[in-house]
Amino acid sequence: MDNRPIGVFDSGLGGLTAVKELRRILPRENIVYFGDTGRVPYGNRGRDTILAFAAQDMAFLKQHDVKMLVAACGTISSVMTEQLAGRMGIPFTGVVLPTAQAACAASTTGVVGVIGTSATIRSGSFAKAIHNIRGDVKVLGKSCPLFVSLVENGYIASDNPVVQLVTRDYLRTFDGEADMDTLILGCTHFPLIYDSIAEYFHYNVTLIDSGRATAQYVQSFLTERNMLCEQDAEGTADYYVSDNTDDFSAVAERFLGGPLGNRVHHINVEELSALAQERE
Repeated sequence: MDNRPIGVFDSGLGGLTAVKELRRILPRENIVYFGDTGRVPYGNRGRDTILAFAAQDMAFLKQHDVKMLVAACGTISSVMTEQLAGRMGIPFTGVVLPTAQAACAASTTGVVGVIGTSATIRSGSFAKAIHNIRGDVKVLGKSCPLFVSLVENGYIASDNPVVQLVTRDYLRTFDGEADMDTLILGCTHFPLIYDSIAEYFHYNVTLIDSGRATAQYVQSFLTERNMLCEQDAEGTADYYVSDNTDDFSAVAERFLGGPLGNRVHHINVEELSALAQERE
């Protein structure tokens, strides 16, 4: 038994899809979420910058005595190093390994597509993880950075002409790949436009939700190590952001499907930087 909270972090809002799944399958767990909304997006930044920000994000969550760190962000997960994760001294997972495992289990043809931010696709992280599991799989990648902006600005309906236009423009990359039977949604924003992506493929391609796959991985990890929270009451979730809390709350309700109440807090970016320096 371990009643400490799970720490979840993201460059902004996408990680809330993982939080939603965690709260669904592990309702007794307490969660502390940090979204670096003041410095979003991470996806178009260099590797060293992303790693520096991630170190600060994790140092902040460690202050809250979390029992596990979850990088619910494809970009962070794709560049994270074992050395940096190990420095925290807390169990860690990103979204890459859990999602790759789910994709390998789902694919029968051995052709898997990946969509994500530019940094995620450039890193080749999903392809590497997949090939470590199934060396025979062909992996196809496409960066789709505008999907993040669409989601965060409320453009998520599958019948929205803007969503349809951007979806067609990005996904036509896969038109010649008749054998592709599985597509990884390699950014945790993308499940919010799940319907539009599924419709493009006429529902003939299995979509792997990285937030859901990661939540299931966390459930298995904590269960196997007897680290589940055993409190009788439903768990709580507290949200910390590095920019305007009102703006975050409004968009987060779209991700979570309900109000956040008074559990949204602000932290200055300067404090994050100071925390990371203290740990060095």
